[in-house]
Amino acid sequence: MKIYVDLIIMLNFILDFLLLMSLSLILKRNASIFRITLGALIGGVSIIFLFINVNSVELFFYKVIISLVMILVSFGFKNIKFTIKNIIYLYLLSIILGGTLYFINDELAYKSEGLIFFHNGFSINFLIIIIISPIILFWYVKSIRNHKEKISRLYEVSITFLNGKKVMLTALLDTGNNLYDPYKKRPIIVINKDVLKDYHPRCILVPCVTVNKTSMLRCFRIKKLVINKEVIKDDCLVGISDNNFGLNGVDLLLHKRIVKGEDNL
Repeated sequence: MKIYVDLIIMLNFILDFLLLMSLSLILKRNASIFRITLGALIGGVSIIFLFINVNSVELFFYKVIISLVMILVSFGFKNIKFTIKNIIYLYLLSIILGGTLYFINDELAYKSEGLIFFHNGFSINFLIIIIISPIILFWYVKSIRNHKEKISRLYEVSITFLNGKKVMLTALLDTGNNLYDPYKKRPIIVINKDVLKDYHPRCILVPCVTVNKTSMLRCFRIKKLVINKEVIKDDCLVGISDNNFGLNGVDLLLHKRIVKGEDNL
């Protein structure tokens, strides 16, 4: 089989550029395009050393060193933890991209040698890299960022009812929750009714305005509210939702006013 070194270098450069750019987006490194391009260029050119006859141990250390150089050139050095995290994500993204490309190759029954795919004698590397690879990494980056955003708004909450009963819940900070008690201007957090079970609190009705209509929300007082092990001193009401929130594991929607540091959201 003929091997075109310039083609391999170009393919490796494009893949390395996509990986480094994805890493920058996920970890919010804000690296310049120039530095990422330079790092990818080092990775692309270094592929020629793979043609040197070395054993597997030497090859492993060679790859680790090249990865480290790419990371340092692209993102610089702040501390060891910063650099190690960059390397881990680089390898994680490489596994995601490489594994997906091999899966696509197997599903489409293309003949392959390494990451060089053939169909009726025609190499489709450029098609895969230019079209499929960015889509894979874009989807992965978007999924990771959405997940991180959701996780950042999750809280461990303990509620003690007036009868002394205590429940531990996973809560989501709902930045769109602007519910207030019109009588005393207390913020309202919303709980899934299934959590209450046999607890039947004395409720007051609070007007609740939604997109389509105005309804009355049943609300009750509680004895104690703890968010991430911090006792909340602000007085609040708990509204009862008759519908599941549609969020796995979440049974409580928090109000931004009672979450520390979220007053200005």
